[in-house]
Amino acid sequence: MKIAVMGTGAMGGYVGARLAEAGADVTFIARGPHLAAIQQNGLKVTSPQGDLHINPAKATGDPGAVGPMDLVFLGVKLYDVETAVRDLMPMVGPETGIVSLQNGVETPAIISEIAGAEHSVPGVALINGEIAAPGVIQHNAMNGMTLGEPDGQDSPRMRRFGELAQKAALDIKISPDILLELWRKFLMLTPAAGLSILTRVPMGRIRETSASWRLIGEALAEVIAVAQAEGIEMGDGDFQATSSFIRDTMPDTWRGSLVEDLEAGRRLEVEWLHGTICRLGEKHGIDTPFHRTVLGALMPHANGRN
Repeated sequence: MKIAVMGTGAMGGYVGARLAEAGADVTFIARGPHLAAIQQNGLKVTSPQGDLHINPAKATGDPGAVGPMDLVFLGVKLYDVETAVRDLMPMVGPETGIVSLQNGVETPAIISEIAGAEHSVPGVALINGEIAAPGVIQHNAMNGMTLGEPDGQDSPRMRRFGELAQKAALDIKISPDILLELWRKFLMLTPAAGLSILTRVPMGRIRETSASWRLIGEALAEVIAVAQAEGIEMGDGDFQATSSFIRDTMPDTWRGSLVEDLEAGRRLEVEWLHGTICRLGEKHGIDTPFHRTVLGALMPHANGRN
């Protein structure tokens, strides 16, 4: 399979490296020192799942030089999605799928609007990692990825990817209800991230502070109400499962990446996370006070220090 990674950051680079290890013909789209290092030394990955070194690695900063792909994995931040989709269009042929790996729920619609609905393949990635140095990705934890066609149907590109997935050191699933999976990740991520950035303390402190912990329930309920209004079949089971995961499984030391981005002065994805819930809540007449508070508190910092 011919696969491109548009935005070879920590997650996209890790996914692309594992797929290349499994036998896919992978091209990495990157820029700056990271691109130069990959071109010169290949792409190195350190991981609990086993280290690997893709060398030589196909890498370029020009999507127009690549040609049509079977799948393009979109690994950029939420605020770069629209620009990246426009830039990757030279890699899109009649059967190409553009796989969204972002945290929010709006990327598939952006892909559909720009490239056409037939090219949108929603994905959910549960992978934690970072760029340790140019050309080096450090994979820390979690190893799962789920994707599927929006209508839940089987397709030649999903069948081919499923065959490739059997050889990859990734926990890959093809879902018949990928939009529900996308919203379930959104439900797990957004309330916890919002509470993390409001309190600025690790999850263990939040759980032992009753006034803070109660906000998790309110935040989860807002997301589920909006999802249901959007036609997503979420309910009490999702509330209980997500609440239990945050309470019992998230490490005591967990802090949301939004906190890390804020403290480092980086641009924030808050408009596409909590802002999405606020916008959709207004659309459906649903009040979302928790997410509105997070959005209002963070918007002065949304563009980062620079």
